[in-house]
Order: sequence, then structure tokens, then C-alpha cells
Amino acid sequence: MLIQQMIDTAKKEQRDDGAGWILWGWLLFTASVLTILNMRFHWFRDLFLFWNVFGGFTIVYCLYKSIVYFFFSKTQRVKTYTSDLFARLNTGFFISLLFIIISINIGARLLYGKYGVDDSTPVRIGFALLINLYAFWVLVYGTALNFRPSVIGAYCTWTIGFAALFMKTFEQVMLLHALAVLAGYIIPGHIANSEFKKLHRKEKVPERV
Repeated sequence: MLIQQMIDTAKKEQRDDGAGWILWGWLLFTASVLTILNMRFHWFRDLFLFWNVFGGFTIVYCLYKSIVYFFFSKTQRVKTYTSDLFARLNTGFFISLLFIIISINIGARLLYGKYGVDDSTPVRIGFALLINLYAFWVLVYGTALNFRPSVIGAYCTWTIGFAALFMKTFEQVMLLHALAVLAGYIIPGHIANSEFKKLHRKEKVPERV
């Protein structure tokens, strides 16, 4: 009952312009595609160079947003069901994301360092788990805001994630990862952005007497 009340309140309070989904979606998509191209054309020896760049950008961006929010934000934010719901879910999402990324690195280091085996299995499985996490968060978002494109995108993302579990090469997983963020982040994000702009334009038009 409480969860339903929070969802109903979220639907009334929240209007998302999709900017966040578009930003992170295209960044993840670009990192995936550049990694595939790097594997094909051997631009750099470091296979994860573009993911390391993405990680560095993420850290800098999060620090910047935190500094702006805590030290330079002049507007007083009112705490609502919606803001509390998404704040907690965002925290859970990023902790889970960090957990999976650390697990991927530990698994890869143990396998490569201890056994000297050139096997991408830990990384491939790790990225499949990341796709699963994307789908879960997109489903929660779409359900909470009654945004059907995100709900559909979540199930598409899950389907791609299951397929990634059975891929034999890291390049194949990268291709599916790019498709997953396209289905779960980029397309719903652009749809949300388009709807937000239309609604914003209608609100600006003065009513005729």
C-alpha cells in the first residue's frame, strides 16, 4: 500500500526531460562502440582504455555535481515522496554498479595474474550483469513515472542481457551492451525529452479568453 502511494505521488510530481538518460546512454554507447573498433583496428594496446576514460569522466562529473549541489545551490529543495524515492534508488543503483565493476576487476585480475589464463569470461559475465542492472533500474523508473517507453525498454534490455550471457567473445558482448543502452536509455530518453518539450511549450502558451 505504501509503495503504491509513493508510485501514485511520483506520477503526479515528477516530469523528466530525459536528459540524464540521453547523456549516460550516449556515453555508454560510445564507449562500447569505440572498444569494438579498438579491438578490430588495434588502435591502443589497452583493451579497456575507453572504459577507463568513461570511468574518469564519471568520477569528475559526480564530484562536480556534488560540489555544485552542496556549496553553490541557492534553491531550497523540498523533500517529497518522489525525490526521496529516486534518491534512495539512485544510491542503491550506484552501489550495485560499483559492486559489479569491482567484482569484474577482481575476477579478471585473479584469473589473469594467478593462473595466467587469457580468458575474458569474468569480464563478459560482468557486463551481462551490468545490463541486468540497467534493465532493473529502467523498469523501476518507467513504472514509477508511468512511462511506457521505459518499461518496454527495460524488458528489451533484459532480453539483450540474457543473450549476453551466452556470447563467446568480448566483442559480441560489447555489441549487445551498445544495443542494451540504446533500447533502455537512449530511445526512451529521447522520447521523454520530446514529450517534455511539447508539454513545456503548451504550458507557455497563454489561454485565450
